[in-house]
Amino acid sequence: MEQFDVVISGFDPYEGIDVNPSREVVRILERDGVPDPPEGTSVRVTGVLLPMSFSKAWPAMLRTIESVHPRIVIATGLKRRKRSIALERCATNIIDADKPDADNMQPRRTPIDPSSPAAYWTQLPLRDILNDFAAHKIPATLSSDAGTFVCNSVFYSLLNWSAAQHDMLAGFISFPPVNETRDGGAGIPLGQMVEAARIVACDAVNYYRRSADSSLEAA
Repeated sequence: MEQFDVVISGFDPYEGIDVNPSREVVRILERDGVPDPPEGTSVRVTGVLLPMSFSKAWPAMLRTIESVHPRIVIATGLKRRKRSIALERCATNIIDADKPDADNMQPRRTPIDPSSPAAYWTQLPLRDILNDFAAHKIPATLSSDAGTFVCNSVFYSLLNWSAAQHDMLAGFISFPPVNETRDGGAGIPLGQMVEAARIVACDAVNYYRRSADSSLEAA
């Protein structure tokens, strides 16, 4: 049985949001795990909740990564007006905050890391994930980026760090608000978001194993 450690991150409470899905999904997955992992594997989930802070969020995540040594990292956040889950394709090297963060900091038009590339592509298998979401009737879409606030700053810092690693996959998904009534407004039920996060973890495990097999064959 091959064990996969997965770190999943969310954020502390958002202002004006009663139920923060990125917080609740992380807590549920850390508590209940992934009950039906890919055959021949077990998946152990470690959750971490990050402050909505440019200076503190990434260091908090990095401490967890360095403690757990996961093979997969799934960062999550919130897009308030979405009606579906957004699979983020690209992290960009820019902060352009239209409001202050939790530390009352509001950087404008500044790079996250001036010495690093302009952008990184996600390492998660988004097409596989979209196909599995469709099979489970989970509404989702591909998103070009995670904005220019703290979510993107964490996403970029994660991919910038993982670019130097050779044994880890990382990416970012944005949840919509929690909407249990399906009343046509923004959001979807929390249970669908929990199921979606488990699918992302399983598809990432399968992709990791395929990639490892391909590297062995090439060698």
